[in-house]
Amino acid sequence: MSEDSEALTITHHVAGTGGRYLACLEGASEQGYLEWEAGGTRDGKEVRIAAHTIVPRAIGGRGVAGALVDRLIDDARRQGFLIRPDCSYVARKFAENPDWADLRA
Repeated sequence: MSEDSEALTITHHVAGTGGRYLACLEGASEQGYLEWEAGGTRDGKEVRIAAHTIVPRAIGGRGVAGALVDRLIDDARRQGFLIRPDCSYVARKFAENPDWADLRA
């Protein structure tokens, strides 16, 4: 996102055994999101399956999807869970960031 772009706010909402990260751009009516589902445990750590990352065309090209994945990664580091990147976008970001390998389930 460029310096002159709208402010981006990401919130996390847990629902049942999964959750959703919502991205809201100031002044935009549409929102992007990254959905995750519970994936059991591995090596004693919770696994979250990154299922979908969706950014509507109206807010595309502004770094929203990347910011959603960054928030997921930050939460995984802070909270100690692993991520199974079933979403193709999240899988691509893992491939581009080898320093995230310790978070991959």
